[in-house]
Parts: sequence; C-alpha cells; structure tokens
Amino acid sequence: MRELDHVMKLTVGIGQFAPALGDVERNLAKIEELCVEAKHADAELLILPELALTGYTLKDMVPVVAQTLDSPIIRKLRDLSREVELVCGFAEESSDYRFYNAAAYFQNGAIRHVHRKVYLPTYGMFEEYRYFASGERIRSFDTPFGRAAILICEDLWHPSTSYITAQDGCDLLIVPSCSPARGLDHDEDLYSVKAWRTLNRMNAHFYGQYVAFANRIGYEDGVGFWGGSEIIAPDGELVARAEQFQPELLIATLTTEHLKRARVVSPLLRDERLDITLRELDRIQRQRMEP
Repeated sequence: MRELDHVMKLTVGIGQFAPALGDVERNLAKIEELCVEAKHADAELLILPELALTGYTLKDMVPVVAQTLDSPIIRKLRDLSREVELVCGFAEESSDYRFYNAAAYFQNGAIRHVHRKVYLPTYGMFEEYRYFASGERIRSFDTPFGRAAILICEDLWHPSTSYITAQDGCDLLIVPSCSPARGLDHDEDLYSVKAWRTLNRMNAHFYGQYVAFANRIGYEDGVGFWGGSEIIAPDGELVARAEQFQPELLIATLTTEHLKRARVVSPLLRDERLDITLRELDRIQRQRMEP
C-alpha cells in the first residue's frame, strides 16, 4: 500500500489457476510460485480462488484435507504473507470438528480475518451442504488500504450479504469463487459468465466499492471452471479482466481517489436508511413466526 499526496494506492494480483484436487502440498507449492510472481509484479495483495488450497469437488476428502488455523500449512501461508498480503481459500477444521469452506486474509505473518462461507449451494451439480457447515458471520475488517470484506462465491448471489458488508464500511469486496461453466446462451456466451459480470458490476456501482472476483480454471469430476477473474471499480467500470479458461496473474492498482469520486457522484451509501431496513426486516420476521 502506497500513499501519494493523501491518495492511498494498492496494487492487487489475482492468481487464476487450476488447483489439484485433494493435493494440498502441490497447491501450496503453486501458491508459493504465485506469491513470488506477484511480488515481482509489485503486487501488495494476492487474491486466490475459493478452495485454492484443496480443489473444489472434495466430497468425502474434506476431513482429510481440512486445516486448523494453527496447522503447519496455514503457518506457511502466514509466512508467505510477510512478502505479499494473501487471500486464500481452504477447507477449515474448527476446534469442535466442524468443517467450513473458508477464506482467510493473511497479512504480515498473521491472520487478519477468516470468512466461513454462509450460503452453501446444494442444488443441481452442487452439494456443499453435505460436507461443510455453514458460516454464521458476515463482517468487514480493517486493512492498510481501508475496509475489506470476503464473500465466497454463492454468498454474493444473496443480496443481503453485500448489503451487510457495505453498511459495515467495505471499500474492497473480495470474492473467491469456483464458478463452473454453465448454460450456453442464445448469443453463444455462457450464462455463468454474464451473470457474474452483472453481479460484480452491480455490487461495485451500487455500493461505491471495488470488487475483486477471483475465479479458478481447470476441470474436476467432469466440470469445467471458466476463470475470467476481474476487478471492477467503484463506478462500475472494468479495471482489469483475466482470460477465460487460461492461467493468469491479473494485476491492477486501486486508489482511494477512485472510491471518493464514485461516492461523491453517487452518494447511495450516505443516503441509505438502515433504520428503516432493520425495522421492516424485523416486521417481516415477526410476521413469518406468527402461527
């Protein structure tokens, strides 16, 4: 993070790659390579996809590859963050032997924040709820650049999650993802591609924040993942985008000046009536509980 004339700048890298299913050591070695590449590219923060440490379709392998927050593997990720701050997805084992689809923000040899995926898709090809417990918290947290938040893939498809993080002061929304290539549309573009680009742009523009979408590539269990990682500016415009289906280290620079400009032009956060939202949600909840 650099400060130039009171404007904070952050150079971000997104490491778009194909994790090897269940091979933690191999994936850790790849993450180390990406950290070195990111450092050489002057990136200060490297963002990796959902479950980057393990691969996605783990099924019964979850207890085998899951890491506690004090495991040697996690300590290695903490060490890597002394050179470049790091967001990495992994399967987490809690102290009460539950397993979570999690992502952590590592900084200066420490864990700054852990997000446990709240919304676990269990429909169609997805079956996460069979193997993972659901997270119970949605929070923004402080970084040298400003407030950040992590939402993992399906989390962002529920509007309440990004609303909460925005109201909690989020400047940079980090979205590790394992989005499969689904639904060839009439214009020969993938439905999943168009849907994610719409989601990312909407969440950036409406909340005046950067959105960093880190999607994986490769094939697992017959499923292809399309990549296309991107960073969207607080005014909804594209900052940078990776190729589809190809490994890439995407680099872009974010500035607090861009945040300020977007929020002055469109002061939606300033004008939000959180009191009304809370009051009406409470009314709806009470009505649903009535016999």
